[in-house]
Amino acid sequence: MRRKLAAGNWKMNGTGAALAELESLSALHHAPSVDVLVCPPATLLNRAAQTVHGSGISIGGQDCHSEVSGAHTGDLSAEMLRDAGATYVILGHSERREDHGEQNEDIRAKARTAMNAGLVTIICVGESLEQREAANTLDIIGGQLSGSIPDQSTGENLIVAYEPIWAIGTGKVPTLEEIGDVHDFIRARLERRFGEGVGRSVRLLYGGSVKPGNAAEIFNVSNVDGALVGGASLKAQDFSGIISALEREVS
Repeated sequence: MRRKLAAGNWKMNGTGAALAELESLSALHHAPSVDVLVCPPATLLNRAAQTVHGSGISIGGQDCHSEVSGAHTGDLSAEMLRDAGATYVILGHSERREDHGEQNEDIRAKARTAMNAGLVTIICVGESLEQREAANTLDIIGGQLSGSIPDQSTGENLIVAYEPIWAIGTGKVPTLEEIGDVHDFIRARLERRFGEGVGRSVRLLYGGSVKPGNAAEIFNVSNVDGALVGGASLKAQDFSGIISALEREVS
């Protein structure tokens, strides 16, 4: 049985004052029946890890370099994330692909390094509105899966997050059928590449304008094992509603 996961991506938001939201979230979900993850900006990683220490909440990074160390000013290695208290890392988010020109092979190299460092790696895939309207969604997702996921992947070190680019922060959400079609496609591709055992053990998250009001119906879709949440994860009460919806799904 795949354990459900509610993951929050704070993106480039939050200073020290935002740790109060983590304290509140920890109080609301001290012993959650699902996995809970918050990925704050790098400046807060260590303090965030200390804030949630002893609770059921994990901390993750939002990116890492493909090299273990070296002359890469401004970058962070996977080992640095681990040292700061992270146990997960998000890679290949559409904002990294678009803002920094990251290609599938870049994400694959980062994922290998992250997995070698012991981080659980969340690899993001998703199509643009133009690709969706051109009926190219599954071709795009298939290419991202084959190019971004390293061969050493298992159900313990890999999570795949489907985030249609046109739904991120827009309030637009694909139909439940569209979400299900993509998640079923991802599951089938993973099973074909890694075998049924590994393919069925990898958790699949949906991301893109997930809110307390629509979370329950999304979590009821085939092969949706949780959510990667952006804006709604910044406030403890909003994220709590999503976590509670996921907990009800497994109760």
